[in-house]
Amino acid sequence: MVGVTFFGDFDLASAAIWLFWIFFAGLVIYLQTENMREGYPLRADDDEPPANESLWPVPGAKTFHLRDGRGTLTVPSREYEDSKMRTDLALAASSAASGSPWIPTGDPMIDGVGPASWAPRRDAPELDAHGHAKIKPMATLSEFHVSAGRDPRGKAVVGGDGEVVGRVIDMWIDVPEQMVRYLTVDLNPEGSGKTRLIPMNMAKIGSDRVTVRSLHAHNWDNVPTTKKADEVTVLEEDKIMAYYGGGTLYAAPSRSQPVI
Repeated sequence: MVGVTFFGDFDLASAAIWLFWIFFAGLVIYLQTENMREGYPLRADDDEPPANESLWPVPGAKTFHLRDGRGTLTVPSREYEDSKMRTDLALAASSAASGSPWIPTGDPMIDGVGPASWAPRRDAPELDAHGHAKIKPMATLSEFHVSAGRDPRGKAVVGGDGEVVGRVIDMWIDVPEQMVRYLTVDLNPEGSGKTRLIPMNMAKIGSDRVTVRSLHAHNWDNVPTTKKADEVTVLEEDKIMAYYGGGTLYAAPSRSQPVI
């Protein structure tokens, strides 16, 4: 018999479990190194390479061909990380110790730091599977309509301080997902065209108003805008979301104080 004459006393079950553990360890190492293709090489607070980036070495550079003719991307790459690094951060270190908190030195919501920070993403719209912009104003989509729930269009927009700041005039739809991503608010009640986008997850639609608690009346003028009236890029999305998110802490001085 093959099992007796060829293998002898060799334990096939033990070999199988050891082969599994070796494969599993290799898989963990592979996934961990592949996870280091973005955000690496790391930087210390003094902009020098840290003493130990990871238990595993940074993987070798790999070039990816981007879809829809958007060129190539090589990662990890110090040149790529340098090109994405923001050098205008209005922050000051709270102490000389590495890892200490950084304190905003200006208006953190406008400067985009702390909870209002954003990443320098590609200044181009996110595309669907057919190469078209995913997010579009509902006014340009004749095939879309509100089938359930409250239609926010025409409702007043109220900030966290209770002040009316404008009126909703449109919704922005994620076409392939068929979801509302943004609301368009006209900040002038007479319809002057001074509009801003409101992230849908930062708005609460009531029977007679849309409430955005993260911003106060004096914050709305500085909400980041879009270059095109019917298109929003991923960079613009990041800045808009960061501004509203930062308002939760920075919209008013009282919000950044301890609560007892």
